Amino acid sequence: MADSKLGKEAGQNIDAGKRSVEKKKSEKKKVLVTVLLLVAGLLAYLFVNNTKEDDSDVIYTKVQRGPLVINITEAGSVRARDQIIIKSEVEGRPAILYLVPEGTRVNKGDLLVELDTSDLVEKRVTQDITVQNNESGFISAKEELEIVTNQSQSDVELAELKYRFAKEDLEKYREGEYPNKLNDTQGSVTLAQEELERARDKYDWSKRLFEENYLSETELRSDELSWKRSELSLKTAESNLDLLERYTYKRDIAQLESDVRQAEMALERTKRKANSDIVSAQAKLRARELEYNRQKERLDKYDEQIEKAKIIAPNSGLVIYATSTQNRRWNQEPLAEGQQVYERQELIYLPIGDSFVAEIDVHETNLRKIYKGLPARIRVDALVGKVFSGVISQISPLPDAQRMWSNPDLKVYKTRINIENGGDVLKSGMNCQAEIIVEQHSDALYVPVQCVVQVDKKPVVWVKTSNGSEMREVEIGLDNNQFVHILGGLSEGEEVMLTPPLFSSVSDDTQQFLEDVEIPLKKESVEIVEQDKEDVPAENETPERLDKGIMKPRNPGESSHEAGETRRKPRVESPN
Repeated sequence: MADSKLGKEAGQNIDAGKRSVEKKKSEKKKVLVTVLLLVAGLLAYLFVNNTKEDDSDVIYTKVQRGPLVINITEAGSVRARDQIIIKSEVEGRPAILYLVPEGTRVNKGDLLVELDTSDLVEKRVTQDITVQNNESGFISAKEELEIVTNQSQSDVELAELKYRFAKEDLEKYREGEYPNKLNDTQGSVTLAQEELERARDKYDWSKRLFEENYLSETELRSDELSWKRSELSLKTAESNLDLLERYTYKRDIAQLESDVRQAEMALERTKRKANSDIVSAQAKLRARELEYNRQKERLDKYDEQIEKAKIIAPNSGLVIYATSTQNRRWNQEPLAEGQQVYERQELIYLPIGDSFVAEIDVHETNLRKIYKGLPARIRVDALVGKVFSGVISQISPLPDAQRMWSNPDLKVYKTRINIENGGDVLKSGMNCQAEIIVEQHSDALYVPVQCVVQVDKKPVVWVKTSNGSEMREVEIGLDNNQFVHILGGLSEGEEVMLTPPLFSSVSDDTQQFLEDVEIPLKKESVEIVEQDKEDVPAENETPERLDKGIMKPRNPGESSHEAGETRRKPRVESPN
């Protein structure tokens, strides 16, 4: 009994222990599940908060409504609207002997510039001697023309006779020989058809007699042979007729027509050859005459150049040096006496009247905004507080070549603005600021230009909402480099982000992959190029000398040891 009690107590203790262990395991599982749930909730909270914009560091601005002016402001200079441009018309690079002072008011006929002509005077004396020699050669060529006039009549008559015979042969073939041949061939075809018909009838009759045993097989075969021979004769006659019509006639006609053309061309050549002596004499005479006239014109040109060395004022006006109003190049000096000038170089401007224009350079990005007729406000640096009105009168169709030459990446277009009512105070060369009025809106929605970014090539803004900021597509108009006109998508008072996220405006071009293209590593690419260079002998090096190791091509800056190592390296292929 005692043993049984002890056994029961031991079993109860074991069961209690098991229940205790299971209870502890269950409590551990609950704790672990609770911890995992807390961690998952924390991660979800962090994820949600990270996906939202942190508005604490973001600056917003409100969408405003009010007057908006879309304008473009460019710097430029004032020029006379109508002016006479005085240029050098003397060839070469003569020096200036006399130059009227800038700012002088001259009258019509006054001397403006005098250029050095000492070299021209020397050349004129030499040219006068050349003119006299060419006049003597011209007189001699006149006498030679009369000697060769009557030499060529017989050759022309013979060529004309051959040409006439060739045309007659062509006409004879078309109207006589060919119709005869055609009739003969067609008659042969007709006879062959009749012979074939007769032979076929005879064969059919013989075939009936043979079937009734009134005719032998040999006689039947003979009639069949006659029928086939007649059929072959008909085919031959038809073939001859076809050859005559399709080939022989065309070939004979082509040959005869070619003979006519050849005879005609021979006649033309004969005429030209007959006149060649006369033409040669005439050409020689003309050459002498042209040379004489050319040398005489050159002499006249020297006289004209000497005369143009003195530049006279064509009209009254105020003298303005061209170098004072132009954008000077790096090595360009102000116009002065002793300076050399080149032909067609602009020297002096003489303004006519009291009307002026503002010349500005408009950047290529603003060309789409401007056009002729747009109003503008001009402010002159020297006239503080004065504002002049004007209208765009001209926009250059091509970029300024001088600015593009100095900076190929800069494309600006010369634009002229006619200035109104400024003749009493404006002077040529004054610096100015031109404000071109593109659009004027008395009531418009607008935001700063930096608020709008391009996403998928569409304008968007980031609008502040109760849940953070959201991206919204908008419709925009023009901008004035400060504010952009909002046509749709926003309302007055809404707040938009001043600094939109950059990742949203990344161009699609930076995310488009090239399909089926493997980009090699830099090291592999260099080794491949080096291997290709080794396959081609360098200049003045033969393949035998390279193979013997006498000379090795190598890149600039590469040592001979490196070149040798490069030769021994096998070509590395891409692992893919």
